[in-house]
Amino acid sequence: MYRATVLTVDDDDDLQFVMRKYLEPQGYKLVSAQSGAECMSKVETAHPDIILLDLGLPDNDGLSLLSMIRSKSNSPIIVVSGRKETSDRIVGLELGADDYLVKPFEMHELAARIKAVLRRYQKTSETVVANKAAETSTKGFAFNDWTLDCQQYQLFDKGGNSPGLTSGEFKLLEALLKAPSKVLSRENLFDLTRQGKFDVYDRAIDVQIARYMFCGQVKAI
Repeated sequence: MYRATVLTVDDDDDLQFVMRKYLEPQGYKLVSAQSGAECMSKVETAHPDIILLDLGLPDNDGLSLLSMIRSKSNSPIIVVSGRKETSDRIVGLELGADDYLVKPFEMHELAARIKAVLRRYQKTSETVVANKAAETSTKGFAFNDWTLDCQQYQLFDKGGNSPGLTSGEFKLLEALLKAPSKVLSRENLFDLTRQGKFDVYDRAIDVQIARYMFCGQVKAI
């Protein structure tokens, strides 16, 4: 049985051959595409578990293709590109890539990154399922003089007034309230609030933590 289906999107025949020869013996099923149009077709028909995406395709800019893939699939994406600029990496991650690997690279590093991304994606999927189950059984949380209403997606004080949390702030506070007395890393919080889309350059969560600090006894309601 295949451990995962990998869609390789690259117009370099030699690299496609090497990836297939290296990854298939490790139990992966490889599906290849050499253009943006072929990539989108394979995304819809092959339903890959992970996508390796080159940015220099003959018919499509890879960064634009990233957004197109994200509109059709939640499969994790590793950008495999010769573009070395930090700005390209940042843009790729912001547009939905889960990792970025610069060419040329060692095949064992590619394999290690595939394993890591798939493991993180599976963990995130399990967390999302667990959170959805918890949301259906809990209307909200009460702590100090505050109530977090999970049905209205808002925070209220004892007078019924709301500070008007953004969706990101609500998800962050909800994640913290669901894990009382537990230490959550930035990556944990990305898993819980952004479906694991972790970006080392993103400091939004740090800012939200600094702005909204709550403490006290928490209970489900």
